Amino acid sequence: MQSTPAATLALALPAAAARPFIQSIDGVQLHWVEYGSPGLRPPVVLLHGLNDSHLTWGQLAPELARDRRVLVLDLPGHGLFDRPDAGYELAWYARLVADWMAALELTQVDVVGHSLGGGIALVLLRLCRPRIRRLVLAAPGGLGPEISFLLRLATLARIVEFLGQPFMALGTWLALRRLRAKLPPGYISGLSAMNGRRGSARAFARTARDLVNWRGQRHSFFLHAHEVDDLPPITVLWGDRDAVVPVAHGRAFARRIEGARFQELAGCGHYLHHDDRHAFLQAVRGALDETSWPPMRLVGARAPLLVSKPLAAADDPAGVPAPPARAPGEQ
Repeated sequence: MQSTPAATLALALPAAAARPFIQSIDGVQLHWVEYGSPGLRPPVVLLHGLNDSHLTWGQLAPELARDRRVLVLDLPGHGLFDRPDAGYELAWYARLVADWMAALELTQVDVVGHSLGGGIALVLLRLCRPRIRRLVLAAPGGLGPEISFLLRLATLARIVEFLGQPFMALGTWLALRRLRAKLPPGYISGLSAMNGRRGSARAFARTARDLVNWRGQRHSFFLHAHEVDDLPPITVLWGDRDAVVPVAHGRAFARRIEGARFQELAGCGHYLHHDDRHAFLQAVRGALDETSWPPMRLVGARAPLLVSKPLAAADDPAGVPAPPARAPGEQ
């Protein structure tokens, strides 16, 4: 099925060169924008984090698109278009992204994911590994239990889903206020308007509850890493001042995946692609354009990374253990 350019969007797009599209995937209306043209290099898919949108890549995507096609997706429940009444589990997000890539006949892509987007990118390795040429993960989730106190607190307050919508726009402004000088004019107001749309609080609350509980992150890539026969080249980027997900997760990842690259961006926080856009772009380009890469290999046992208790971190806050993790598609 051919994708149809969106005729009308509620907000201005990041740049004049951006081409907007919408398409129904598995019953969900997805929105994305594209930059550049198909060329000799594989296309790049950019995945944003929780409570963010395609706008987060508005300054970087045009630069990457100088010599390749770049697709910037709004994850379901975020940005423009659908906020379905769904569970918003990590596996659900990954399945929709995988089916979207299949619908667009993207046979081989590079994926760059920030935070939640990085966690989704890691799940894609189990769903559609042949499509993934390289991964660049920016402060990804799913590499250890530690997470900021505010995110743990949000998962305990189920009231967020039902009463939090009026505060979503204000929360967005508060989260990004320190970055005002580094963001283009209208960025914060545009994202705040998107997050103020009905259904955003439900998407945020349900996503957070699947990802995190009061003990920390519930998912660990290393519980399933052994299921991926051949890992693609992976680069992990992290801000050394990240107060949301600790940079120690990135260092430990590099020790557990032989051949993986790890780079800290000095002076950057969780939004490292905003804190030092030029350093981030240089690191991404270096990762995607490198002509040779050593073999990638999982080192050590199948235990989750940095988890001190066997995913008791996935226990329900009420004290009832969660059911064993299942691969997507299992009944």
